[in-house]
Amino acid sequence: MTKRSNEEEQYLDRYDASRFDRPSVTVDVVILTLREGHLEALLVKRKEHPFLNYWSLPGGFVQMHESLDEAAARVLRQKAGLEGVVGDTSREEPDHHPIYLEQLYTFGNPQRDPRMRVISVAYYALVEASHVREINEETALFKLRIPEGAATVEIYDGKHKKYSLAFDHAEILAVAIQRIRGKLGYTSIGFELLPRRFTLRQLQEVHETILQKKLNKDSFRRKMLASGMLEATGEHEQGRDFRPAELYRFRRVP
Repeated sequence: MTKRSNEEEQYLDRYDASRFDRPSVTVDVVILTLREGHLEALLVKRKEHPFLNYWSLPGGFVQMHESLDEAAARVLRQKAGLEGVVGDTSREEPDHHPIYLEQLYTFGNPQRDPRMRVISVAYYALVEASHVREINEETALFKLRIPEGAATVEIYDGKHKKYSLAFDHAEILAVAIQRIRGKLGYTSIGFELLPRRFTLRQLQEVHETILQKKLNKDSFRRKMLASGMLEATGEHEQGRDFRPAELYRFRRVP
């Protein structure tokens, strides 16, 4: 860090930060997974006003001592019971990817929170299905759908009941899904929703579920095999009545 001059130190000692309004800052985390051919989000039920008993994205106010990334990781840990984001090799497990966490967008509509001016820095986390669980009665997984041309997401429970979300969280969810769809074709982001070892069928299901459309099996497999991102394990899936499919693992391309 550059050493400050005496003049600068004196300026900072006299500086009056109260001259300017200071909005609060939160992080909200979109936690996405795939289960039984559906894209789902882990949501939490609010226990206080505003939006009492509404479902919302896991989130929280950024503390003064923490960075935005640290706040997002704390929300994952405290609100969803999830630990071990990408880059934290100390928490990697042999059969699963670490949790993929990426900053999404900043939402700053002055009216987005009825309490006061709150700016939300949104993140999205992609989690393999076996890692996601409803840790208490205030957390639940919901199926997602973006109607054609809509700017927000519709959410449904296991009985197909539709719900509204707190704040602007339906809009945040929609932006997250559109971001993932946009990155699916040119990045390795789809692998983050798979176990360490997977079949080509499972990989295609990830792409079809996110894109909400069917893909040609042969052309998809040719493209994936030619991408350099797949490595054959020499193993085959177990417990299948039909011919077991070959298992692959993701190979990061430098």
